[in-house]
Amino acid sequence: MNLFLIIILVILIGKYLLNIIIEHFNIKNLNPELPNEFKGYIDERKYKISQNYTRENSKFGLIRSTINIAIIIPFITFGGFNLFDRIVRNYNYSEIVTGIIYVFMLIFISQIIELPFSIYSTFIIEEKYGFNKTTIKTFISDIFKSLLLSIIIGVPILALILWFFSETGKLAPLYLWAVITLFQIFLTFIAPYIIMPLFNKFYPIEEGELKDAIENYTKKENFKMKGIFTMDGSKRSTKTNAFFTGFGKSRRIVFFDTLIKKNSIDEILTILAHEMGHYKLKHIFKTMIESILETGLVLLILSLFMNNRELFNAFRMDNLSIYASLIFFGFLYSPISILLSIVTNIFSRKYEFEADRYVLRSTKKGEAFVSALKKLSVDNLSNLTPHPLKVFILYSHPPVLERINAIKDNVVRSAN
Repeated sequence: MNLFLIIILVILIGKYLLNIIIEHFNIKNLNPELPNEFKGYIDERKYKISQNYTRENSKFGLIRSTINIAIIIPFITFGGFNLFDRIVRNYNYSEIVTGIIYVFMLIFISQIIELPFSIYSTFIIEEKYGFNKTTIKTFISDIFKSLLLSIIIGVPILALILWFFSETGKLAPLYLWAVITLFQIFLTFIAPYIIMPLFNKFYPIEEGELKDAIENYTKKENFKMKGIFTMDGSKRSTKTNAFFTGFGKSRRIVFFDTLIKKNSIDEILTILAHEMGHYKLKHIFKTMIESILETGLVLLILSLFMNNRELFNAFRMDNLSIYASLIFFGFLYSPISILLSIVTNIFSRKYEFEADRYVLRSTKKGEAFVSALKKLSVDNLSNLTPHPLKVFILYSHPPVLERINAIKDNVVRSAN
């Protein structure tokens, strides 16, 4: 048997088994006893509902991954990739056009396979637990808008990748790294003005006590931004959230309308301070650098497997091509991606603790911040007792109880 095929099958099955192990331990770790910290914020009935929500999502995720692996392994071993390559090559287009059609054909098929899962998650699970506000019209509209964006953004990027690898030889990874980095930065600037408004409506925050409190705080912290907005998050879900978007002076703070309705001014201010802390402590810049470095690593390793005959034999391919090399490399890169994500998640969780401490230093509102974190967890039916293995591998944020304990420890130390 082809060595690359063995490696790819081991990767696919190993990733699948790892997912089963993680979810098994995570479900077993659900504690039926309500943590003391949340007594008064969530009753026993709703706590049980939050645990059922975790169980159902975990089991649904395992069903989804089981079906996906049951499709992809036969697709590989019986030459599905080669079948589509033959179909596309029959049109005798240029290598770049053929590659674009081939890649987007595979993406389209994967989206068709994913569609029933997305429908079930949105209209069955999220509906069952009172989160879903997405209408069928919005759901369909989001699909077409995402497809349009994929074409507008994805086609030029893919064409550039194919062109650079075919025309610039060994220097292709370096050139592409520069181009993709510039494009990532460009997207960061234009996303708040062009991309995000395609999916949601943004409104300047209303005049009043909340706006005054935010402006006074940002002025005190010497933090310049483009504006303060609310977003119609309730259009799709009752879940609450807030985020910064943009870069440099184009930064803007965005609050979900659901968050503003459910939190006090002090609580909202601490959520803002946390997000601001990420900027002040240069976490956003560090995360961007990490992403840029990973992109360079991906391109470098990719170049080593370009048009590898043995790799193509693993997928039963008749013809070598740059575009198929991109697809096949993704299978080999998967374990490296998992390892890198573990490392980046470790740093991300560290950044979250640092941003929490920034809240305490800049607002002196520890109680309000703890209250805000509790409300966010309760409103979103978050798992209050995730298993350490799942946290280590998948969590970009520390579990809420760890954050609350760290905040209280910092408050006590400051008082002393």
